[in-house]
Amino acid sequence: MTSLLSNFALIAAFTSIVLAQTVKVPLHWLVSRSWSPARGFSTGGMPSSHSAGVTSLAAAIGITNGLDSSVFAIAVIFSLITMYDAAGIRRHAGIHATYINRILKSYPDADFQEGKDVNALNERLGHRPIEVAAGAVFGFLVCIMLYLLVYR
Repeated sequence: MTSLLSNFALIAAFTSIVLAQTVKVPLHWLVSRSWSPARGFSTGGMPSSHSAGVTSLAAAIGITNGLDSSVFAIAVIFSLITMYDAAGIRRHAGIHATYINRILKSYPDADFQEGKDVNALNERLGHRPIEVAAGAVFGFLVCIMLYLLVYR
């Protein structure tokens, strides 16, 4: 168990994810003046916790294994794919869900699932590019602060 707690890359990534999810609640309140603790447990929003986690992971691996290591290269590629997915594919899936939900609402008496209630699809799946970028910066900063304050 102590080896897990001393794994800087793992702790940095998890800390970044948890902090990014936590920050979503007050940021949502500042923008919309609506208090919603559920934002801390939902997908989408500012900043992207996916981006924060993978960027923090890559930065921590770069610090501990070196920027010329194969593990760092893997982490960077993994980060780029994850951020592309969050801003691209998952965002478009959320946009599709919005349109499908509109269609379902326009036919309130239709039975699309043969006797089952039709549930609205989750529309907050992906991120806007600014949310992905903010998550990446957030994760990098959390990693650096954690390294300087705890692991150095």
